[in-house]
Amino acid sequence: MSTETNPEKKHYSPEELEEFRQLIKEKLSVARAEYRQMQDSLRNSAEIAADAGNLTEYGADIQDKEQIEMLIARSAKFIDALERALIRIENGTYGRCKITGKLIPKERLRLVPHTETSIEAKQNRS
Repeated sequence: MSTETNPEKKHYSPEELEEFRQLIKEKLSVARAEYRQMQDSLRNSAEIAADAGNLTEYGADIQDKEQIEMLIARSAKFIDALERALIRIENGTYGRCKITGKLIPKERLRLVPHTETSIEAKQNRS
């Protein structure tokens, strides 16, 4: 019986949780690799900026550095959210909306596996 048609269901099965765990681990692996690439890019841009001869190039390098720093911060936040989702799987709270307490539909979790809220709760907050 699907989650969407069974309002009595309070938790996902161990098999369903394993599906989400694997999905999260895959996303986490990709996110960590991208994070490392951005850090390398930031280090490289710092080296290039130090060698920049004219102010126009230096200004563009500073702007690039700021954009990379923003992306790194966003990536770190995403990694943290994925890691917290794995913890919720382990402690048995994964998949329940922290606002409504209802089970979040699988479709939403497959798209946004680190989410802690249902669409309903998110819309009511807006």
